[in-house]
Amino acid sequence: MNKADLVAAVAAKANMTKVAAAAAVDGAIDAIVEALKKGDNVQLIGFGTFSVAQKAARKGINPKTKQVINIAAKKVAKFKAGAKLAL
Repeated sequence: MNKADLVAAVAAKANMTKVAAAAAVDGAIDAIVEALKKGDNVQLIGFGTFSVAQKAARKGINPKTKQVINIAAKKVAKFKAGAKLAL
């Protein structure tokens, strides 16, 4: 399923136009991204939890030149599935 399929599914389930459903999907995604940028967790009970994790700096190898490179520390988004996603 891609974003267009998701918008169509939301429009069908919520009995709304695809334009309104696209705005709702975009708004939900934007709200989740903004919360994660602030360092907050987003818990959707039954669905799952979005959180931010810190990855430490590390050394890696450039596969083309085989040289050792330094990989900077960074923050990454994580998702832990909830009960409804236990397939």
